[in-house]
Amino acid sequence: MSLFEAVILGLIQGLTEFLPISSSGHLRVSAALFGWEDPGAAFTAVSQIGTELAVLVYFRRRVWGILSVWTRSLFVRELRRTLDARMGWYVIVGTIPIGVTGLLLEEQIDHAFRDLRLVALNLIIFGVFLGAADRYTRKRRELNDLNVQRGVIYGMFQTLALVPGVSRSGATVTGGMLLGFRRKDAAEYAFLLAMPAVFASGFYKLFDIGGDEYAGWGATFVGTLVALVVGYAVIAWFMRFISTHSFMPFVYYRIALGILVLVLVSFGVLTPLGGGAEAAGP
Repeated sequence: MSLFEAVILGLIQGLTEFLPISSSGHLRVSAALFGWEDPGAAFTAVSQIGTELAVLVYFRRRVWGILSVWTRSLFVRELRRTLDARMGWYVIVGTIPIGVTGLLLEEQIDHAFRDLRLVALNLIIFGVFLGAADRYTRKRRELNDLNVQRGVIYGMFQTLALVPGVSRSGATVTGGMLLGFRRKDAAEYAFLLAMPAVFASGFYKLFDIGGDEYAGWGATFVGTLVALVVGYAVIAWFMRFISTHSFMPFVYYRIALGILVLVLVSFGVLTPLGGGAEAAGP
């Protein structure tokens, strides 16, 4: 992978990670449209470390509050009923489903799930689910209404993001709205919940960089750095946007992109498991 490719893919990762349109799906589709090789699951996972660092910086006060209060609550009973202490446990239990599922389906995540036809169908289908949840649910719950059961349900929705095209934020926010949470609260918990899983996945996949992987260390580092800078700007904008707007623009975009990819695959412009038809060869 050239540094130019790494910059472009890092830019795409940063732009799409926090929007409910699937960053992994966009990395997969963008590489195919440009006629590049599939950047691979390892590059995707590691570059997401950059965007999660952006979350850490943006929510630094919230994250520090959770970490400090949760740790002290292990020894101070009076702190255990506070939101920060409870949030620590909700993030832990909500991360278990994706951790277990990710290990069980690692082979499929690296290969079969990256079929462009599957990516396109996920963009469309889960875009419709997001739109339905946004339009028809009653959203009145706040973060203080979280409990263990709801945290686990959030986590189960997050496991859907293991398949490119679903969207981590899209799946978890959809789950949150189905549980009755307001858009901004659903998104904030979704971003906090993603941090342990993404950091764990990224550092785990670090061992796959180089070797037979298309993306080497230099390109992966550049892509991750670009994703960090761009991701911070996007998350700041997105949290303001959903305070006053619905998710419907993202729904329409997902459906249009999914249809476009299916059409391009059907006419042989893109190959399902490769890049562009020209790059894929005979």
